[in-house]
Amino acid sequence: MALEQGCVQVYTGNGKGKTTAALGLALRAVGRGLKVCVFQFIKGGGRYGEHLAAEKLAPLLTIIQTGRPGWVNIKDITEDRRTAQEAFVQAMELLTSGEFDLFICDEINGAVGFGLIDVEQVLELISHKPEKTELVLTGRNAHQMVIEAADLVTEMREIKHYYKAGVPARIGIEM
Repeated sequence: MALEQGCVQVYTGNGKGKTTAALGLALRAVGRGLKVCVFQFIKGGGRYGEHLAAEKLAPLLTIIQTGRPGWVNIKDITEDRRTAQEAFVQAMELLTSGEFDLFICDEINGAVGFGLIDVEQVLELISHKPEKTELVLTGRNAHQMVIEAADLVTEMREIKHYYKAGVPARIGIEM
């Protein structure tokens, strides 16, 4: 099965659920026999539940994790930017290969926000999307130009979060 028309979706906002929504879409697509790539920017190090699931759903689901372990060094982004730029080249190659029906660029909006990737690069990625490939871009603070270029934009808004009450990230829920 292949998509007749691929669209560009953006999941953004300060609320929990952007990656989770994208992974839900990935699961739905795999269930229909579509080939999916989840390309994770700035999420190096650590194995999350989705990585374990991808092993069970291969070869239909591929997850590629990029970035260094830990979080972006906001005092000096040089190394993080270099890593993100290398990852962007790889993401562009995979997207334009036509191998995937659904291509998710997880945390690409955050990478733009940190200055690791330029918004013009994301717009270039969108413009090179194969016609029958669905492209999903996640992360906080999506740039207005990316929002305008998308076909669907969903904003997750935090109303209440248990993290503020001291509940840490939990295995199987956030990890």
